[in-house]
Order: sequence, then structure tokens, then C-alpha cells
Amino acid sequence: MHKNKIYLAGPFFSDQQIEHVRTVEQLLKQNPTIDADNIFVPMDQDGEIPFEFGSPEWQRLIFNSDVRQIHQADCIVAILDYVNDETGENQPDSGTVFEIGVAYQADIPIILVQFNKAERLNLMLAQGFTHFFNGSDAVEELSTYDFNRLIGSPVDVSVI
Repeated sequence: MHKNKIYLAGPFFSDQQIEHVRTVEQLLKQNPTIDADNIFVPMDQDGEIPFEFGSPEWQRLIFNSDVRQIHQADCIVAILDYVNDETGENQPDSGTVFEIGVAYQADIPIILVQFNKAERLNLMLAQGFTHFFNGSDAVEELSTYDFNRLIGSPVDVSVI
């Protein structure tokens, strides 16, 4: 059986966002169709960077590394949960959306994940994904989803 390499995208700016990333990572590691040793989690690479955080060298290295890792993945799993502090509305993180766009352009399957059940989704995301795990109960299914078959799911939310 083929074991898939995963790029795990998602915001990691708060404790809850980090918890979501770790939860999804653990569910993926339990999945027999995933190579548990080949789940790339961008937030884990910072300790390996020889440049000062935020410096131009650091920025180039992170950007190039992340884009390269997306292209090496069999699939991208993208966590959409991100609350806009100004509006309180749950909107995807701009970096995560960029990573989704890179994957889409490279014809890499896109699995969307949202813990807080989405009532609406941006049209571009709604038409660009392979499967959408919408809500905490659905997210648990990541441990059993067949990443070798990549069965799609219909858009079950309103689009904006």
C-alpha cells in the first residue's frame, strides 16, 4: 500500500491554532495510508533555521522551503480555522490560503479541515478542494480517510 507524504498547512499563532495542528497531525499519523514520518509541519522547522527570525534571509529560506515541501507532497491538508480579531469571523489564514493555491496550481490534492463547522466558504476554496472535513466530528475521520483513493466531497456550505 502506498503511504502518502503530507504537507500540513494551517495557522499557528495561538495556543488553539497550535492545538488544531497537533490534533490533525496525530490523526494523520494514525492513518494507514499516510507515511507518518513524512508529514511536513511548517511550524516545526523554525528551530532548524540559522538566520534571525524575520530577517530577509530567514524569509527567503522559509518561503523556498515551504514551497518545495508542497511540491514534494502527495497531498496538502489545510486547516482553515483562524479567527479575525477585528470582526470575530472565522476566516482562513492568508498564508494557508497561499499554500492551498500553490498546491492547486501544482495539481496536488487539497484536503480542507475546519474544526468550527463552516456555514460558508470562499468560492475559490469551495471549488478547489478534493475533500472537506467540516466540523470537529468530521475532522476525526482523518484517521481513516483513504488518501490513496481521495474520494471527493460536495460543497456542503454556502459560498461567498
